[in-house]
Amino acid sequence: MQTPTEQLIMAALAGVDDPEIGRPITELNMVDTIDIGAHGRVTVRILLTVAGCPLRAKISGDIHAAVIGVPGVAGIDVDFGVMSEEQRRDLRVQLRGTENSSPLAQPDSPTQVYCVVSGKGGVGKSSVTVNLAVALARRGLRVGIMDADVHGHSVPAMLGITATPTLVERMMMPPTAFGVRVISIGMFVDDNAPVVWRGPMLHRALQQFVNDVYWGELDILLIDMPPGTGDIAISLAQLLPTAQLLVITTPQRTAARIAERAGAVAAQTGQRVAGIIENMSWYDSLDGTRQTPFGAGGATAVSRALSGLLDTYCPVIGRIPFDPAVCAAGDEGAPFVHTDPGCAPAVAIGEIAAVITPIVRRRLPVTPISPVMA
Repeated sequence: MQTPTEQLIMAALAGVDDPEIGRPITELNMVDTIDIGAHGRVTVRILLTVAGCPLRAKISGDIHAAVIGVPGVAGIDVDFGVMSEEQRRDLRVQLRGTENSSPLAQPDSPTQVYCVVSGKGGVGKSSVTVNLAVALARRGLRVGIMDADVHGHSVPAMLGITATPTLVERMMMPPTAFGVRVISIGMFVDDNAPVVWRGPMLHRALQQFVNDVYWGELDILLIDMPPGTGDIAISLAQLLPTAQLLVITTPQRTAARIAERAGAVAAQTGQRVAGIIENMSWYDSLDGTRQTPFGAGGATAVSRALSGLLDTYCPVIGRIPFDPAVCAAGDEGAPFVHTDPGCAPAVAIGEIAAVITPIVRRRLPVTPISPVMA
């Protein structure tokens, strides 16, 4: 029998990624020792970032799958230890550098950031955000959601997330669901406790989400914004000046007028409106006729108003039909684009994802415009 070598085993381990960080465990210096015993029995000692790592079993399984294919390996034992404080500090520097700022805020960042905004609640903004993120992930993009609706957080529940972020040397590793990384204040409060914060605390929380969360190499980050044009909209314009806006409205003219205000924030912050999405546009009744219970023309009106105000074309990039099953899917923590990809709303979301995907993959560098605050 061929005797396995440490070099061959390390080469195999280079194909094992840390599931939270998304980088090889060899690159992250997580492989402590490799012991090759008699008759091809191999013991690998792995240093976890934290003692209570929730993905220990996955790491062990991935190591077994990778190493068992090395010629001469007859069996594998995985032994776990924990990084020292110094090793965790080195890991943070390796991943984030020494500056207390986010790569997302840099002009040459490859991540396209979209703030999903609406003028009022009840238009399905969070549902659109969650399902659009999952649809983009299904197209092969690396996607994250920042739930910036601090007082009305709902994204974790819509994705069925009950896990909390793993903390590594003041760096938060966000949980993942349906291929999407997620951070939300809802992961830090007890049960359904209200978040009673004013402007400075809101800004500090968002600053931590931007600077202290390790998102990895994202293609796109969607930020689920609170309704309206308050402190959070101003803070994120300052923290992420290259972020673009996706404006959610319904066909109702009153809702459209309010949505215009959310998009008009771009005139004050120097941001760009990437597009308008109309939700609950229609539904198809059992007799085959198309019904428009919420009126018609809302997205077109928002597009026309914002294009004139911002002196640049703000296109309608999609219209999503109404379906009561959409609400049920959100309540069950399973996005409808995953549970029923053939339904009309899922198809519409997929078409919007198809519009956004080429924009993201071009990865054009953008020069930020300094926000001008009133």
